Amino acid sequence: MEHTVIKILVPATLAFVIGILITPLVTHYLYRHRVWKKVGGKTALAGGAATEFNRLKIEDETKTPRMGGIVIWASVFLTVLVLFLVKILFPETQLAHFDFFSREQTWIPLSVLLIGALLGLLNDFYDVAHEGKGIRLMVRIGFITLLAATIGWWFYAKLGVDAIGLPFFGALYVGIWIIPLFVLLTNALYASGVIDGIDGLSGGVFASVFAAYAGVAIVQSQLDIAALCATLTGAILAFTWFNIPPARFWMTETGTMALTLTLAVIVLMTDALGEGHGIALFAIIGLPLTATVLSNVLQLFWRKFLGRKLFRIAPLHHHFEAIGWPSHKVTMRYWVISLICAILGVIAAIVA
Repeated sequence: MEHTVIKILVPATLAFVIGILITPLVTHYLYRHRVWKKVGGKTALAGGAATEFNRLKIEDETKTPRMGGIVIWASVFLTVLVLFLVKILFPETQLAHFDFFSREQTWIPLSVLLIGALLGLLNDFYDVAHEGKGIRLMVRIGFITLLAATIGWWFYAKLGVDAIGLPFFGALYVGIWIIPLFVLLTNALYASGVIDGIDGLSGGVFASVFAAYAGVAIVQSQLDIAALCATLTGAILAFTWFNIPPARFWMTETGTMALTLTLAVIVLMTDALGEGHGIALFAIIGLPLTATVLSNVLQLFWRKFLGRKLFRIAPLHHHFEAIGWPSHKVTMRYWVISLICAILGVIAAIVA
């Protein structure tokens, strides 16, 4: 157990330190090149101006740099590189055991992290360069769906994943339906990326979620996945250090797309593949993210079928701002809820 804890904590600490060290360089670039929207504001789904959002956020959009998610994924990949080189240079020492770059557990999530980071970065670039007009949403969703379907097929056809784990009930056979299930999960998680809407909010929530899945993976003896989740947590905390109010930058798509797509893979890998319950546990661990997506869905339903809005503004965290909660209160309460959900999720993994 002592060796396991060290294997998890060392990469996490290294990622945090690297994130803190590279942030001044990233920040210098973002401010020097004015990487923020030149024209603030958003358009509502109905076609008009998003009045409540623009009232709350329009000024911040034209002065806060985007692409802060670079800090997260750059820290992760630099950590992986450092530990891999240490293993190559000192193969016969204890230092070699900190490397978690393995074909069995981390190649796929790290590949997805890179793909999401680069596509998100491209979207952010167009968003800044073309007055808020990034890659069209349907194009992004199409790409994500194709990527998720490919990964889902790989897990089904090559790794034999054809069931999901249900706590206290064993495995539920779903067969080839694991592919559309994973596509749905991936798109839903991608949609939850809009939680990056208040200073400090997304960092605290994502850090809790990945820390929880590090605990889940430890319970299931998936130590390389646990180390990756811990590394992501350390990198996210480094980002959050600079994202607390007033934010030095925002995560935006290069961060949220990378994290949500990677999280989808980790959720699946900690399920039947690890003889665990990763998908079911997300109902507990990912509650703040689920609530974010659900609030958007309910808002659309109410607007379309009942002719009025359910919330002052969706997603839910902006609704709390709109009714008068200070943004820091919303953030801190989300952090508390996220931490509680993370703890309950790990406990459920142990008990189940």
